[in-house]
Amino acid sequence: MGETIAVYDRAGRETGSAPRSTVYAEGLWHASAGVLVRSRDGERLYVHRRTDTKAVFAGMHDCLAGGVLGPGEDPAEAAVRELAEELGIVLDPGDDRPLPLAGTSWDGEWLGAPMRCHLFAYELRYDGPLRHQPEEIADGWWWTDVELRAHLDDPEWPFVPDTRVLIPDLLA
Repeated sequence: MGETIAVYDRAGRETGSAPRSTVYAEGLWHASAGVLVRSRDGERLYVHRRTDTKAVFAGMHDCLAGGVLGPGEDPAEAAVRELAEELGIVLDPGDDRPLPLAGTSWDGEWLGAPMRCHLFAYELRYDGPLRHQPEEIADGWWWTDVELRAHLDDPEWPFVPDTRVLIPDLLA
């Protein structure tokens, strides 16, 4: 059956759950939490390339560490979980927490199937060590906003489409 994730309605309210494979195959609304990791001085942000084995957006670049929400999962808690899983950033109770950014929804298509996702976006200022989860992230590096915008100006550059929607708000 596979992993069960939360199902949402178009308005962004959790309505139930379903296997991830069903959510993707039927284009059901779901939600994800994503964290933009910036250096403490705000001058650089972390960009990574997803592995070629990812089920969705394989091999594409992204500037959010994140993932889908489980049934009843709080988006802020999911953001902290995803930071630990994908980038090895483990936040202790006294550490700064990711701060909410403007959220968005993406109603698009991926590999011929509808893809509908509400994104709860956060930002974390961080200068510590990073450790990639090898199943999720192939490579990563620190870029300035200008460097990221230069790559995004190329519509052929493989960048995760739902994050691309939020970029103007993230870099504002």
